[in-house]
Amino acid sequence: MPVNASFQKIAEAFHAHRRFLVLSHVRPDGDAIGCTLALALCLRELGKEVTVWNHDGMLEKLSFLPGSELLTPPPASSQPADFDVAIAVDTAVYDRLGADCLAAIGSARLWINIDHHVSNPGYGDLVYIDPTAPAAGQILYELIEAADLPCNAAIAENLFVAISTDTGSFQYANTTARTLEIAAKLVRHGIHIGDISEKLYQTYPRRRLELLRALLNATLFSFDDQVASFSLSLATAAAIGVTPEDNEGLIDHIRAVEGVKVAVFLEELGDGKIRISMRSKDPRFDVCKICARFGGGGHTLAAGARIAGTLEEAQAQILEAIGDTIAQPLG
Repeated sequence: MPVNASFQKIAEAFHAHRRFLVLSHVRPDGDAIGCTLALALCLRELGKEVTVWNHDGMLEKLSFLPGSELLTPPPASSQPADFDVAIAVDTAVYDRLGADCLAAIGSARLWINIDHHVSNPGYGDLVYIDPTAPAAGQILYELIEAADLPCNAAIAENLFVAISTDTGSFQYANTTARTLEIAAKLVRHGIHIGDISEKLYQTYPRRRLELLRALLNATLFSFDDQVASFSLSLATAAAIGVTPEDNEGLIDHIRAVEGVKVAVFLEELGDGKIRISMRSKDPRFDVCKICARFGGGGHTLAAGARIAGTLEEAQAQILEAIGDTIAQPLG
């Protein structure tokens, strides 16, 4: 079978260059971290010099992943570093790589953009975007397989985590037969699903439970219970002692309520902005389009944005935008 032309060009770049930088978006999730580490380990197997940065550093919860020690925040140095190739994975918008990371890059002769967000404008020199892929991890596996790049147990574990987390442990509607086939191939590399699943889904600090309790107590239902939302203030976050990664996946608790079509999580940030996360259970309620009205983006069923103002102001704006969508005839 002929290799996809874009994959071929990316693989050629991997072989042709020596110094690589691998990056992903701020507030990284399992897909971002898993892809970053898998790609870094793959390049190291090719004998390349690889640097791995993320604006927010390594997530505590995912520190069990092979190669986690490679991922660090960018150095606070007055002398930016130069690279042959910079690779952005799972990052819809260039700025989402984080100001600290971008400031630490002196130059990169080539930029590669590998992503699955429909809102990605296609920044970079070599670009591969597949919005039909449920996770960037699936795209990266397809690249590795098609171009006969290295894949060992450590790389496979990172890719499995990337795909598992972005498919809701293979429960979301974006999971396809191909996704499950790839998961099976990764398992054949010798990874242990039980151990991985326990660390991903069954091991949380108590503060996360305290956070969930606070959020559920403040849940608001709107539009005949079709929309559920909750919000987290800086004061509440400080009182509980939560970290940003404690928020991951909590929105699914209100998304799972019978009758709810759209779930919204609003988080107060320290820069005068509100971080918005939205999830939909019905593709007719396209949350990517809603978030795009506020400069955000993502996927049809999962998207986000940032809005200047207070929690109350942001919640009012978001609910108004959702109301406009609900008011429209559904196809």
